[in-house]
Amino acid sequence: MTLGGADSSCPHERHPPAYWLALFGLLLALVGCASGPQANRHDPLEPFNRSVFRFNDTVDAAVVKPVATFYRDHTPTRVRQGIGNVFGNLEDVWSAVNNALQLKGSAVTDSVTRVLVNTVMGIGGVFDVASEMNIERHTRDFGHTLGFWGVPPGPYLVLPVLGPSTLRDTVALPLDWQGDLVRQIPYVPGSNAATVLRGVDTRSSLLKATSMLDDVALDRYTFTRDAYLQRRRNDIYDGNPPEDAATPAQ
Repeated sequence: MTLGGADSSCPHERHPPAYWLALFGLLLALVGCASGPQANRHDPLEPFNRSVFRFNDTVDAAVVKPVATFYRDHTPTRVRQGIGNVFGNLEDVWSAVNNALQLKGSAVTDSVTRVLVNTVMGIGGVFDVASEMNIERHTRDFGHTLGFWGVPPGPYLVLPVLGPSTLRDTVALPLDWQGDLVRQIPYVPGSNAATVLRGVDTRSSLLKATSMLDDVALDRYTFTRDAYLQRRRNDIYDGNPPEDAATPAQ
């Protein structure tokens, strides 16, 4: 998960295009082996996915959640807000690129304006001045872009540590990593530390939601899968997905 500069420890440097092609082929082979008459057509890898889901839950309970809880309880709210704002500002840069790839002029304008306003007036993004000015955030990654241009999501996948995904979004990850400014910090230890901090900050913001999920969901795996697929489809269609009950994800 650590990327930065041209250091040999960076995953996108270690793994050439051939690696990702091999991974793509392996995923397709797994799908073929896992598919059967009883398989959910959007989740043919469900047995494998549930195993990874349980592994992620174990890691979260043992390490990630306690760290995120400590961070939430011992870091002033304004500091946490500032940290989240900085990462959000950096994310807006990659969103601007993907909105441009989707030919969404107004979204590009909003994203670029957000970056400029928050970087200058928000002191490097610490303050989200753009939101106070009602400049909308249009968060998009390369998986969104592929979906916009008609690439189907493929089967649902649960990635170790990273969590819910689809075959399309997994294939898009290498380019998303390249576009992630946090991972491109030239000083590798700094990039690693910023990546970890972002993960902890994100997890801390989800503590209340995951606690509610534990209370209300009979099957957390199914609930998480369906919510993820529906949210991704809704995002790709900009909140107006076509009415097709047989296609919960795009």
